[in-house]
Amino acid sequence: MHGVLLLPPRVRTELEFLVIAGYPDETCGLLLGEYEAGACRVLSQHPARNLNRERARDRFELDPLDFLAAEHSAAATGVLVVGVWHSHPDHPARPSETDRALAWPGWSYLILSVTAAAVVDLRCWRLAGHDFIEEEVRHG
Repeated sequence: MHGVLLLPPRVRTELEFLVIAGYPDETCGLLLGEYEAGACRVLSQHPARNLNRERARDRFELDPLDFLAAEHSAAATGVLVVGVWHSHPDHPARPSETDRALAWPGWSYLILSVTAAAVVDLRCWRLAGHDFIEEEVRHG
């Protein structure tokens, strides 16, 4: 189990910009990186369109074409898709029941809590059985 997510400041800044720009809707994308001893190192992020237009303020559905593009980008650079990022507008950076139901084991789920003014929290989770466990986020 990888209990630490190493997130470079450059990628964190990109994510914060994207979620603030997408507010009040949920924004989403994929995390590309690699696994090392006890950690998941994010090297880049790949934004994706949110196809859930009916409930865009509290749900997201990754565009499969964007998912495929992220996989191709990862393969071309010798890394992996290691997780998903998405925003929670005006809600805590904790996974919802919908997030849990759609999560894949082994991936990191980075959630950014955002308001109209700023990102107020950023936390990462990994599905372990039926429940999420929190991963420590460090500068990487």
